[in-house]
Amino acid sequence: MITVHHLENSRSQRVLWLLEELALPYAIKRYERNKATMLAPPELRAVHPLGKSPVIEDDEADGGQGRTVAETGAIIEYLVEKADGKLGPPAHRDAVLRYRHFLHYAEGSLMPPLLVKLVLGRVPLLGKTAQKKIQPMIDVHLDYVEAHLAAHDWFAGDVFTAADVMMSFPLEAARSRAGLDSSRPATIAWLTRIHARPAYQAALQAGGPYAYA
Repeated sequence: MITVHHLENSRSQRVLWLLEELALPYAIKRYERNKATMLAPPELRAVHPLGKSPVIEDDEADGGQGRTVAETGAIIEYLVEKADGKLGPPAHRDAVLRYRHFLHYAEGSLMPPLLVKLVLGRVPLLGKTAQKKIQPMIDVHLDYVEAHLAAHDWFAGDVFTAADVMMSFPLEAARSRAGLDSSRPATIAWLTRIHARPAYQAALQAGGPYAYA
């Protein structure tokens, strides 16, 4: 059985969604953020030294010895492999490259400026001024994503893959607080499509309240 250490309103919602898409059995251990700092609680350090979410524990791995996997991208790849490649890279070479690109782009390029904007939003006075300098950087990414989705239904191309799961959180965050609106209709249409998927809805039911749905 896979146990997902799930922090409210976090990247770990993607892991629940992927597990539902892959039809892999799992259990959830929920954690709430510190209301003052919005950080993960110290109990997560007992699961992994970084004390972050998502983290999964697979008690069937290594002949029953178990395995702990941290970092969303690594977890996504681990689960796809466990499901014998379902929702992994498509067969076509160009689609494979798009799949790999967006699997890493989500956290490596798109998420950092969104996180900076969130942090600056909590800094009185100067933070709001600094946010205005970050938004143009975010807009470059949102325009890039919009151009891609105007030409392709999904991030790897014509089929839904784990790359779409990986891209969901930064784009949901951008929709909530970083300028993603109807001026980018292809991206909004993509969000509508993923939110309508039965597995996405099942993951919401399993994970509890999620601010970015």
